[in-house]
Amino acid sequence: MEKLIQITSGRGPLECQWVVAKILKVFLEEAKDNHIEYEIIHRENGDENLTLKSVSLLLKGEKVSQFLKSWLGSICWVGKSTFRKLHKRSNWFIGIFEMEGLKKIHFNEKDIQFQTTRSQGSGGQNVNKVNTAVRATHIPTGQSVFVQDSRSQLENKKLSVIRLKEKVMGLHIQQLEKRMQETWNNHLQVQRGNPIRTFSGTDFKKNYKDKSFKKQRNALKNELKNYNNDLN
Repeated sequence: MEKLIQITSGRGPLECQWVVAKILKVFLEEAKDNHIEYEIIHRENGDENLTLKSVSLLLKGEKVSQFLKSWLGSICWVGKSTFRKLHKRSNWFIGIFEMEGLKKIHFNEKDIQFQTTRSQGSGGQNVNKVNTAVRATHIPTGQSVFVQDSRSQLENKKLSVIRLKEKVMGLHIQQLEKRMQETWNNHLQVQRGNPIRTFSGTDFKKNYKDKSFKKQRNALKNELKNYNNDLN
């Protein structure tokens, strides 16, 4: 299972951008502990070093949906600003949202159609008379590149694959950024109050309530089990 999520400071100040960077580290460590693979698809750096305005991640794993239940929503960090010492505010909010409706482009060389032709322009007898230039087209997206850097058709073919992959991935990033803008518009203000998780201190000590009521259910099950044992 794959999920695309965004961790964002919304329109929050520099402190929220700092929180995004800190939360990202905690998030990735917990993802590893849950055997979830991740790939950073896009990141927008913050206004200061070690800060992030937003980051988009592709998550893969059987337990992704369960893992995200305790993450999706608003995240609160309780602490004093490290940028504005005299600032009275102590609660800073960011958001973690699922980005639906956009699938990651999977680039496969089997989807490339190659055409060879004579190189254009000056370059000597070999360039003009032998089909050394290569046009590579990615069938699923229609993106193509034309390469004539080398007098070797094989070398041009290798270069065309590299450049075509960069072009296709660039297209994906553009689509992602458009989707991110839509997400941004839907969450102009990160929802405050009733955060899914609350952290405190510069070490980002976790201090949140499990809203899935899992602990309560387990406690009731154990109580019922003990009751049945007593009856027997």
